[in-house]
This record gives sequence, C-alpha cells and structure tokens, in this order.
Amino acid sequence: MSELFSYGFMKNAFIAILIIAPSLGIIGTMVVQRQMAYFSDALGHSALTGIAIGTILGVTAPTLSMVCFGIVFALVLNHIKFNARASVDTLISVCASTSLALGLAILSKGGNFSKYSALLVGDVLSINSEELPILAVCTAATLIYYAISANALAATGIHPTLAKSSRIRITLTDDLFAIVTAILVMLSIRWIGVLLINAMLILPAASARNIAHNMRQYHIYTLIIALFSGLLGLFVSYYTNVATGPVIVIYAGLIYFATYIKSKN
Repeated sequence: MSELFSYGFMKNAFIAILIIAPSLGIIGTMVVQRQMAYFSDALGHSALTGIAIGTILGVTAPTLSMVCFGIVFALVLNHIKFNARASVDTLISVCASTSLALGLAILSKGGNFSKYSALLVGDVLSINSEELPILAVCTAATLIYYAISANALAATGIHPTLAKSSRIRITLTDDLFAIVTAILVMLSIRWIGVLLINAMLILPAASARNIAHNMRQYHIYTLIIALFSGLLGLFVSYYTNVATGPVIVIYAGLIYFATYIKSKN
C-alpha cells in the first residue's frame, strides 16, 4: 500500500475520488428519486458535442465549452420534460443519441478523434494537483446547494401540485437542479468518462435505495457506497493494470446487485 502512494498521480487520484464521490453521490440520490436517469445519461453524451462546438468556435479550454453547452442542453431537456406530448424518455434518448453522433462527427473529421477518445472512459489518474482545488470548490458548492434546496427538490419530485400550493417555484427549482447536475457531470467527464458518468451518478444511489429505510440512511449509504466503490476500484485497477473508471463502475454494479438481492430477502 505504501508503494501505491509513492506515486504522485495515485495520491492525486485518491484525493480526487474522495472529493468527487460525495458530490456525485448526493446529486445521484435526487436523480434516482426524481427518475432522471435518462436525463443524466443524455447530459453525459452531450459532452462531446460541447467540445466539438468549442473547437469550431476556437475555444481553447474544452472544459469551458463542455460546461456551457451542458447547461444549455440541460435546460432544453428540462423544457422537453415539461412540455413534451410524446414519451419523455424517447425524446430524451433521441436528443442524447443525436448530440453524441453530432459530436463524434465533428471531432472525427479528418481522422482527429483519437485525441478525444480517452473522454469515452475517462482517466482519473490524469488529474493533477492544480485541479484538485477546483474539484473541492465544486463539491463544496454542490453540498451547500443541496443543503439549501433538498426540501424543495424532494417536494417537487414527489408531488409537484402540492409543492406549487406551498409556493415552491417548480420550474426554477428544476432548472437550478438541471444546471448543477450539468456542471457536475461536465467537470467530472474527463476523469470518469462519457460512457461511465451516468453509472457513477445512478449506481451508488440506486444501491442505497435498495437497503435504506429512511432519507437519512439513504444519503449515508449512498456516500459510503460511492466512496467504497471508487477507492476499491482505484486500488484494484492499479494492481491489475486495468482502466480505473470501468473497474469502479464494475464494483458499484456488483454492490447494486448485492443490495437488490438483500432487499428481496
């Protein structure tokens, strides 16, 4: 174990998981509670389109273009959710697929997609010490936002009509949640990956929901599962020489199936 932490990139990855896991876990609880799995998956798929648009516009910071596009895309999806006459899941899936295809088409022009392919699965080992404070600020802001908005989010998710009668601004609450989720997803894409980000949002919260008996347990179990699967995946990937992101998701998936089986007994 001491050998593992003798490398700077492993120390950074370890700290990054300690920072990222709580924010993804907390937001994930509400994503699961509000049945927004398709929504968060679509956000992850839109990341490549954000980079592609930034490339066309000459934006040198891909993270900036991803975040800006992610916010716009999230608000559009929210509008679709409230105003769609067809199946919401179908429309969101169409938007996600189209957005991903558009991003791939633009970035692959001239055979240049290879330098962006790492974004598909991410690489938490690539994080450097200068980026850790940014993640820490993002996590702190997420937790503060959640502490302030948790009751309103729960009310609008469970019974929108009752929430409206309690003078909760439903549209504003949903839009703010969509924006926070978009920012968190886009900032995490580089280290978790387009194909895996939704799993990291959904699996810990879904696992906790299987065994929790109240909201307090739900949040505590989510944080424990997110941290445990993240750190275990990091250690196992180091010793097996396998990509860290997929290993983390595999363990999170195994935990979900274990909690699912336990909930049925």
